[in-house]
This record gives sequence, C-alpha cells and structure tokens, in this order.
Amino acid sequence: MIREFDRKIITEDGTEYLGYGFGADGDAVLELVFNTSMVGYQEILSDPSYTDQAVVMTYPLIGNYGMAADDYETGTPTIGALIVREYNDEPSNFRSEETLGSVMKRFGIPGVSGVDTRKLNRSIRDLGSRKVLITTPQTTLAEGLAIIRDAALPNDAVSRVSCREITTYTPSENVGALRRVVLIDCGMKRNILRSLLARGCEVTVVPWNTDAAAILAIKPDGVMLSNGPGDPTDVPETIAAVKALIGKLPIFGICLGHQILSLAYGAKTYKLKFGHRGGNHPVMDLATGRIEITSQNHSYAVSEESLADTPLAVTHKNILDNTIEGVSCEKDAAFSVQYHPESSPGPQDSAYLFDRFIRFMEASHAEEN
Repeated sequence: MIREFDRKIITEDGTEYLGYGFGADGDAVLELVFNTSMVGYQEILSDPSYTDQAVVMTYPLIGNYGMAADDYETGTPTIGALIVREYNDEPSNFRSEETLGSVMKRFGIPGVSGVDTRKLNRSIRDLGSRKVLITTPQTTLAEGLAIIRDAALPNDAVSRVSCREITTYTPSENVGALRRVVLIDCGMKRNILRSLLARGCEVTVVPWNTDAAAILAIKPDGVMLSNGPGDPTDVPETIAAVKALIGKLPIFGICLGHQILSLAYGAKTYKLKFGHRGGNHPVMDLATGRIEITSQNHSYAVSEESLADTPLAVTHKNILDNTIEGVSCEKDAAFSVQYHPESSPGPQDSAYLFDRFIRFMEASHAEEN
C-alpha cells in the first residue's frame, strides 16, 4: 500500500517538496539550512545554535542509532525542524533509550522525511539560506508564499535559549587545581562546560545579558563566551559587557562568542550565503601551518577588512572559502575561534585551545601575585 504524503515544504523561491511527517505536527516558518555531518544528529537536534532553523541533513539515513541521555547538548532542544531523506524509527544501538521521533514530538519539533534532500540541499547551495514553510499538502503554493512573505524570522533567539539564573559547577575532586571561569551562556553546548570541568575549572554559568560589573564581582580567572544562535549584533548587551572586560581578564570565545569578541573590539560581521554546518571543515592555524578538521555551525562571519582598525590578529582561516576562523589579541590575553573545539570531528584536533585558555589564566594569575 502506497503511503500518502502528509507534509509539504514550501521554500521562499516557490519550490514545493512533499514528504512524510515525524516528530511533532504543526506549521512553521523557519530559516532553511543544511548540515553535512554523517553522524551526530542528536547533537545537532540539541544544539541551541539551530534555534528557529529547519536543518536539512545531507546524509540520507537518520534516526538509526536512537537517542541517548548522555549525548544531549542542551536539556531542551530548540531546533526549528529536521528534514531528512529516510527516517528510521527502529534504532538498533545498545545505548539507545528513545527514538528520535519521540524526542522531537515531546519538544514540539516537526520532522519531514521522504524528501529529495539532494535537490533541496543543492538549492540551498545555489540560492542560499532562506525562509521555508513546513505545512500540510492542502496548503496551496500561493497560500504558502503569502504566509512566508508575511512572517518575520525572530531576532531574540539568544534570550530564549540562555540560562535564567547564575549556576556554579565544580570539577571532580581528582582533576586538579581550580581556576574559576565565568561562562556567558548565549546558547551554550554542554560539552563546552564539560571541557572546562575536565581541566579543573570551577565554572559559573551566567545569562547572556549579565553585565561586566556582575561578572567581575564573581572574581573569575577568565571569561568564556559560548556559542549561540542568530545574528551577533542582536545581543548588544553581551557585546558591551565583553568590551568592558577586555584587558581585565583572559577571554576565550567560541562560534557566536568569536563574533561577539570581534564586535567588542570594533570589527564587523556579515551573513554568509549558506553558512558553515558540518563536521569536516578544514581550518589552517596560520602560526603553525597545521590543518585542523573542525565542526562548525554558523551563519555569520567576521569581516577581515574590518579587523585592520583593531588590535586583533587573524590566527586561523577556513581552507574552503578563506573566511576568518580565529582571532587573538596577545596583549589582552583574548582569543576566539569560529569553530567548535569542544566537538570531536578530528577527533581531537582543536582541544588544545582549551589548554591555551588555561595557560592564559595561569599566566594572568601569576602576574597578579
């Protein structure tokens, strides 16, 4: 028996795709993006950086190893939707505790399968990221385009995914000497926190709009700027706080945190045509010539031309499109990278960046004493 299509995707350029629903029901207007990772759909689903985005997976089979409690990057996933070629609702991995579809249904995340994802992903490559409507087959193209036209994508994603209260985490007793880090949560992935705790840091996670005075009152040895969703210029409060902290404490930024640090120094950012999303992006460390295989998820990049009037030096570049992947200011012990060193695509190519942050904090602490 042939199963009837029960979901429809309408893109901003007027193309329709029919498919089958899984996860939650309901219509949604979202930003259409793709991810080229072959594994890691649970981490993608639970990465707050995908808030309000419909993610098209280029790898065809999704859901086959289920979902495990230890692998979430946040407790409450906020991804807009997941679009796949083939969805597997009978996972066979021994660690699986729940199906992908059941998790998506619980958190109100719609999914669409059975779509020609090759065609859809090529359209993103050729036409760029754009608005998309996920709806029912009964919605006509004219109706769908009107809905898309009248819908504005929100710009308050960071405030929705950031923590609400200040919370302190301590490492296990056998890790070693403590360094106190304030982690500004703009949509933090849990593995950033795990990476700091594993290196003996006491980590105080604060909301995205915590001001510099409140951060300094915690008396940290350093400040970490997390990843997060959306346009970095949408969080002027965070940029202002970082600007006030520059030169007072070592600072390490990741992804959105990289963009925020650059903006705090006076650089500019711009939106990429279709962004960087996947686990195989080659990045060169300009100091060593070493190539790192990195995990990335971002729509915006730092303008290289705008760095000329700042004290920031370019440290890393993307081999594929020559975009800026890292900056630093040695004088201020501040640095950042556009990619995710807490992920493991290389598998450990970029973990040294956390160790560099620890060294900066130790050096700063030694100077004070």
